[in-house]
Amino acid sequence: MSALLEIKGLEVAYGPSQVLFGIDLTMTEGEAATLLGRNGMGKTTTLRALCGLEPVRAGSIRFAGERIDGWRPDRIGRAGIALVPEGRQCFPNLTVDEHLQAFFANRRGLAAPWTPASIYELFPRLAERRRNLGNQLSGGEQQMLAIGRALVTNPRLLVLDEATEGLAPLIRDEIWACLDRLRGEGQSVLVVDKYVERLIALADHHTIVERGRVVWAGNSAALDADHGIWHRYLGL
Repeated sequence: MSALLEIKGLEVAYGPSQVLFGIDLTMTEGEAATLLGRNGMGKTTTLRALCGLEPVRAGSIRFAGERIDGWRPDRIGRAGIALVPEGRQCFPNLTVDEHLQAFFANRRGLAAPWTPASIYELFPRLAERRRNLGNQLSGGEQQMLAIGRALVTNPRLLVLDEATEGLAPLIRDEIWACLDRLRGEGQSVLVVDKYVERLIALADHHTIVERGRVVWAGNSAALDADHGIWHRYLGL
């Protein structure tokens, strides 16, 4: 099966400081994958480069057969990659409904696309808050909105940076249930998060980065079987 996403030898620098040193990551259509590592090891930078938010110094990023490194973020979004960013970044002066209406698109002509109405079914709490502004939502509600905002673009690849960071346990459970559902429906998902046990249950493949380099990659069975890897690279 051909790769949906193929990152090869990715290098990124902030000015003179290089932060990624040859990251490799490959995903197929319908796969769930993770990018793991301690804070400051290059996970967010990798996702930002994937979405066109950081320039690529070397290496390549291919998506659905096309090389996309060097593309602008809006073009990458239209190609089918949607980012749920760390910190949610909801617009404070838009209502929940305005967020979802503004981002809705069905460029692939799906028979049953994600719409604002289906997001409200996925997250009933958002339906209750549909007239609330972004800055009137709790952190958990903002995360639901950030996921809904990404889903209504009907992406081929959903990318989540720190999917459940800072959320109360009950809200985390709602987010994990959402990701489990998406996985079951064949949505391709790339996740950064620290809850390894939940990620093992969710994802097919895992890539661990340390100081901007890939130090381990493998499937859930291999990661579950070697907790030494967790302690060595994830600080658990």
